[in-house]
Amino acid sequence: MMVTRVQFTVDTELSLKLYQEGASAQENFDSSIAGKCRDGEYGIFYQMDRLEAAGLTGVFFVDPMPALVYGPGVVARIVEPILKRGHEVQLHIHTEWLEFARDHEYAHLRGRNIADFALDDQIRLLEQARALLMMAGAPKPTAFRAGNFGANNNTLRALSALGIPYDSSFNPAFLAGECDIDLPVHTPPFSKHLGVGIIPVSVIEDRPGSIRGVQLCALSAWEMRDALVHAADDGWPCFTIVSHSFELLSRDRSRANPIVVRRFDAMCRNIAKHGQLEPVGFATLEPHARQSFTRLPTNLVRTVLRYGEQAVSRMRYEAGILSTLFLNEFVALEGMVAI
Repeated sequence: MMVTRVQFTVDTELSLKLYQEGASAQENFDSSIAGKCRDGEYGIFYQMDRLEAAGLTGVFFVDPMPALVYGPGVVARIVEPILKRGHEVQLHIHTEWLEFARDHEYAHLRGRNIADFALDDQIRLLEQARALLMMAGAPKPTAFRAGNFGANNNTLRALSALGIPYDSSFNPAFLAGECDIDLPVHTPPFSKHLGVGIIPVSVIEDRPGSIRGVQLCALSAWEMRDALVHAADDGWPCFTIVSHSFELLSRDRSRANPIVVRRFDAMCRNIAKHGQLEPVGFATLEPHARQSFTRLPTNLVRTVLRYGEQAVSRMRYEAGILSTLFLNEFVALEGMVAI
């Protein structure tokens, strides 16, 4: 029986905005990593708790670049508990931090994304980022994801030169944005390009002619469940979900977002109970040559319900009291089909 390997990936990163506003390393860690808010903690520790309760493991793409301004200790505080609890740490990078680095040999370089640099500089920056991550206690990374999905073909060449076998920067939903990897939108769930294994962020068709990335804040629980089941039924070799260390919080990070929290819990249950879905990391991923696959097709009822849910979520945090009149109705309606 074909098993679809599911990677639940978490881009785990401190906030440059908070740093610019004067936040200490501890304050930034509490907000961006631990997800502390008035409702409790909803960051990586909560996420690991819920994953483990369902018998799942996660992949945490950790950005080590804040070590250039806060010192290496803050990255070690992120890496250590992830590994101790049996989850996987892989390499992430936000090159925006370079602008604020001091006494660093590459501090003169400037770029929002890794793709903004020449190939030689990309190799140097990725080598430095890998060294910082390993200094924080991580094993040698086997996978990479660019911050903002902002990678290009030279990024893949740099990864190949450094012996990093997998890239998960390719997001077909971002090809009109910052993802500049030269691959077609219908790139299969596993392929090889420029000497690197490509593990794209999975997508669905949310309406005719439009795709949407498989991300907790982007898909309803119903859409996520159906996307997982479809991938298993269609024999996908792998299915890659993206999230963030702060994804379960409201936009201003002052409170938990109950809709996204509920989506996360439903996702964990749906993966755990499906016999053909196997949660794995990149360290044990097996190459698969199959090129033919189909995406979850459009279902306008699902899409419209998500639009309504997203609108309620926005109202909840922009005009709190108004949305409470509608929130329970949307949660109950989606719950009938998503759990």
